[in-house]
Amino acid sequence: MAEHLPACPECDETYTYENGALFVCPICGHEWSTVSETEPSVEQQPVIRDAVGNELNDGDDVTIVKDLKVKGAGGVVKVGTKVRDIRLSEFVVDEHDIDARVPGFGHMQLKSSVVKKAT
Repeated sequence: MAEHLPACPECDETYTYENGALFVCPICGHEWSTVSETEPSVEQQPVIRDAVGNELNDGDDVTIVKDLKVKGAGGVVKVGTKVRDIRLSEFVVDEHDIDARVPGFGHMQLKSSVVKKAT
């Protein structure tokens, strides 16, 4: 059975269909958003937390909490290395949800589970 779509708010016809993020009425041509007015229109990103549970935001400074072997660089990012001005990544790859410039290594992606928010 087809899913139940709302009737058109303009003409009350039940022949509505979805077109991307809009509902469309083929009878009167009215289009309206599929997001109700009670829901926020901004997509909410999941909350990213550090190794001890603090919420991370863009621009935060973090500290590395365990030694990280860097593939291809032949080095190790040591415990206590401070990373400034992180960016939360839109595209999470293998749980690497932070984009950062690590001193001595350059741009890297980090897992939130290996950092602690700096105070």
